[in-house]
Amino acid sequence: MLNIADALHQWCREAHPFALATVVHVSGSAPLPVGTAMAVDTDGTAVGSISGGCVEAAVYELCQHVLAHGGLPARAGFGYSDDDAFAVGLTCGGEIEVLVQRVEPAAEPHLAAALEAVLAGRPTAVAHVVDGPDELVGRTLHVPGEGPHDGTLGSGSDDRQVVAHARALLCVGRTACIEVGSDADTCPRKLTVLVHTHASRPRMLIFGAVDFAAALSQAGHFLGYHVTVCDARPVFTTTARFPHADEVVTDWPHRYLAATETDARTAVCVLTHDAKFDIPLLRLALTLPVGYIGAMGSRRTHEHRIDLLREAGVPQDQLARLHSPIGLDLGARTPEETAISITSEIIAHANRGTGRPLSHGTGPVHRDPWPARAADQVARTGA
Repeated sequence: MLNIADALHQWCREAHPFALATVVHVSGSAPLPVGTAMAVDTDGTAVGSISGGCVEAAVYELCQHVLAHGGLPARAGFGYSDDDAFAVGLTCGGEIEVLVQRVEPAAEPHLAAALEAVLAGRPTAVAHVVDGPDELVGRTLHVPGEGPHDGTLGSGSDDRQVVAHARALLCVGRTACIEVGSDADTCPRKLTVLVHTHASRPRMLIFGAVDFAAALSQAGHFLGYHVTVCDARPVFTTTARFPHADEVVTDWPHRYLAATETDARTAVCVLTHDAKFDIPLLRLALTLPVGYIGAMGSRRTHEHRIDLLREAGVPQDQLARLHSPIGLDLGARTPEETAISITSEIIAHANRGTGRPLSHGTGPVHRDPWPARAADQVARTGA
């Protein structure tokens, strides 16, 4: 629902009822991910999209039906549309399940607060019951990045479990379905909860004030990263050279990395290929739970760097995390082409992609980047 936060926030402020259609399950090559929503208000105004246009008309009619008749939420599944020009379905071959519910903003004032936080750019999550007892389906819980949650899913034990999962998902910036309950002693009801997350921008830390860093900072900015360029040499580390970076820092790379905040979405890109900078920086980076660590250099540079890291006591399991030489094999030569190579590898690593041409593969084009079992692991371990 957070993809249409601006419109929903306005309707909530006006206490204007609306029907919310949310993608709650995806399989195969569906066009948009779980959590994507469209909404229709009582005047018939529609916002958002759940399939890029394939099934919007059918979902719009279902929203109007739910608004007119109230009552329980409705579900609809859409799969592949065949050669029948009048069939309602997805041309991409995937399948989606959509939950449609009537939302009365006056009954859920915390929803307006959550949407306001999203629009203000603050980390926040909205936990949304999509399966369970009829009286709970459609309920929401606001879990801000900091501070107490607001709203309830019906019981304190449910709320505590969901809040723990939501905060874990916020840490990694993922929207996902989780299951809670079915514990005979503490929480006998089993709930499927879709946790919508709006996290702060992920960070891209670029070390080395070189031409490749200028191109990479522009590519990282385009992808939505909060980009920092860091180098110990003040003559090269200027905002004029890196206009697309959010921060330009003059400091020793390892010292800056030790003092700054990172998380599981952070990409660390080491472009200095100078041992006096690289080795202390990589020794530290490889101990941090960041999402990606890459280092530039030739294969000879890489081999020498690995030898020096081993001599410095870096164990093999940490060395295995290092992407070096950095980037995918695109035949890149220019800084701009190299930036595309590096960001392509970061995307592939984050989404468990192979990096191969899609024309050389089989099966669905899209895969779940974060299986449901991983949500349980993050909620238990925080990583």
